[in-house]
Amino acid sequence: MAGTFDLELVSPEKLILSRPVEMATIPAAEGEMGVLPGHSPMIVALRGGVIRVRENGQETERLFVMGGFAEVTPTRVTVLAEEATPVADLSRAEAERRLAEAEAALNGLSEPTPAATEAAMARVAAARAMVQAAGAA
Repeated sequence: MAGTFDLELVSPEKLILSRPVEMATIPAAEGEMGVLPGHSPMIVALRGGVIRVRENGQETERLFVMGGFAEVTPTRVTVLAEEATPVADLSRAEAERRLAEAEAALNGLSEPTPAATEAAMARVAAARAMVQAAGAA
């Protein structure tokens, strides 16, 4: 199809999405990143956030990812997500529970090395993004 690229979203459990799309916005670690056909090749780390899919000139799908990586080529984007859920299926109560657990884990680090602190802070940020996405669903 002209004006599209193949988008694949894979979680550890299954292939969640695989089809041609016009545009995808992904939550890259450095900030929101829009991908269109012909994009420069790159591999990016993902933070917790929402992947937005555009087809036929409109947003057709929103999927929450807890983090992972994306490989971008001019004709394909492959997202390897740690965890992925359609935004409509998110539970605010579950998201708030996960945020409380992540904050407790951060505050309870027995050996707060820089690597452990960074990983715990990333979990807190992802859980906060999940709460926000669940509230907007």
